[in-house]
Amino acid sequence: MAAAVALAKRGITTSLDVLGESVTQAAAAEAAARDYVALLERMAEAGVEVNVSVKPTQMGLDLDPELCLRNFRRILDRARQVRGFVRLDMESSAYTQRTLDLFERLHPEFGASVGVVLQAALRRSTDDVERLIAESARVRLCKGAYLEPEAVAYADKSDVDDHYGRLMERLLLAGNYSGIATHDERLIRRAQVFAGSHGIAPERFEFQMLYGVRRDLQERLRAAGWRVRVYVPFGTQWYPYLMRRLAERPANVAFILGNLIREGVSRQSIPS
Repeated sequence: MAAAVALAKRGITTSLDVLGESVTQAAAAEAAARDYVALLERMAEAGVEVNVSVKPTQMGLDLDPELCLRNFRRILDRARQVRGFVRLDMESSAYTQRTLDLFERLHPEFGASVGVVLQAALRRSTDDVERLIAESARVRLCKGAYLEPEAVAYADKSDVDDHYGRLMERLLLAGNYSGIATHDERLIRRAQVFAGSHGIAPERFEFQMLYGVRRDLQERLRAAGWRVRVYVPFGTQWYPYLMRRLAERPANVAFILGNLIREGVSRQSIPS
């Protein structure tokens, strides 16, 4: 909450994520849902924009889809009461269809209070983005941090970047307040140029980044009048979360270190 309040004072919104996934007991999933309800209430009390991200497997998707649905409904009921927003986080490709199915059960009931994520690394996202645009869904577009089979995902970074750019432009043109989640300055610049040339106002979308990564870029974007949201994962499950991410895709290490170096260089170049 301290991080969310500090960012709000700088004009940057947040999406908070209580770390946890792949629960193996119904009681743990229900406890996680209660944690999120309490978090929504804490955000409302603190006066910051109420926005959270939730992994379906944390809510019991692997145990029982109906249990998962009940837990999400509990969170979304409270979110609607405090004028908040809940994003279904996307996990590996094994969960993509199940997550979208879950979203499509929740969206007619909760409308603009619920959103979902698409990953540009996945080939299927070309079709998924069109379906979600037609449903006026709020989409966060990210590249995807999971190591996936080549049959379902692009293997080369250049192909992922190209796919991201095309999906991003579709969302900017026709999406419902899309989240452009990337630290890639080339893609960010492409979004800015595209928005300018098509008369897309900054109020129609937002850039999203990770807490503590490229703070210099976050500040520059906000100072230039763009909307910025920072994704803030936290909680006691941080260590297994980190180890899983690094084990799934060692390139994640290079991503973190590379962005820390770029941030340091950028800060050193700013006159005091």
